[in-house]
Amino acid sequence: MAELKTKPTEENPYEFLKGIEDDHKRTDCLELLALMEAITDKKPKMWGTSIVGFGNYHYKYASGREGDYFVTGFLPRKQNITIYIMPGFTRYEAVMSKIGKYKTGKSCFYIKKLDDIDRDLLQELISQSVEDMAKIYECK
Repeated sequence: MAELKTKPTEENPYEFLKGIEDDHKRTDCLELLALMEAITDKKPKMWGTSIVGFGNYHYKYASGREGDYFVTGFLPRKQNITIYIMPGFTRYEAVMSKIGKYKTGKSCFYIKKLDDIDRDLLQELISQSVEDMAKIYECK
């Protein structure tokens, strides 16, 4: 079975974010870091080379595959910022319908910049997803 590449590292997330060249993206990411730290009451950790994650949980699939992953986090990319909403989005339709300009993947919430979305609704979305993860998994 292939080993999961995205694991926590000892890299410093603050140093990583300070290295973002685009001033606006760096400011948005530092704001996200503070928001997620407040919501989770966890210190940020680097997962892999470019994901800032908060908390962790252990999963085990029916196939037998298992591992550890972060509860919420984000990834600054050149074209967008990816915010991880691990339970997916179907249960958050009320928030999603009002939050602003975004795209989604299975558990990925893609935004160009924080100014494109309602920050209060983003806080609600992340808070709800963290609470829901705690109901599903034993989160640390």
